Amino acid sequence: MWVLISQVPREDAAYWPGRRLLALLDAVAWPTLWGAAVIEAPISISTGLVGAVAVSLLVAIAARRSHIAVFRNERYRFTTWRWGLELAGLAALGAAIKFVT
Repeated sequence: MWVLISQVPREDAAYWPGRRLLALLDAVAWPTLWGAAVIEAPISISTGLVGAVAVSLLVAIAARRSHIAVFRNERYRFTTWRWGLELAGLAALGAAIKFVT
């Protein structure tokens, strides 16, 4: 049996001055942070070939994200906004637990 599920495409993001620059910074920042984490792995963990492949994939991901951020800005979604809400929620939960105990 073959089931097709169609999804409604997301609406274009609203454009505002400075959005392209912030989107470009967001598109490059996250892969750069992950690349730095791979490169700066502890000495006891040798990443070797896996680290080199991971960094090269992160460069390709950053290039694609930056292309979308600059040329298809209406389709770019901010990673910082998405994960920032999650991290802020976890920080608030941690503060609430610390306050209670």
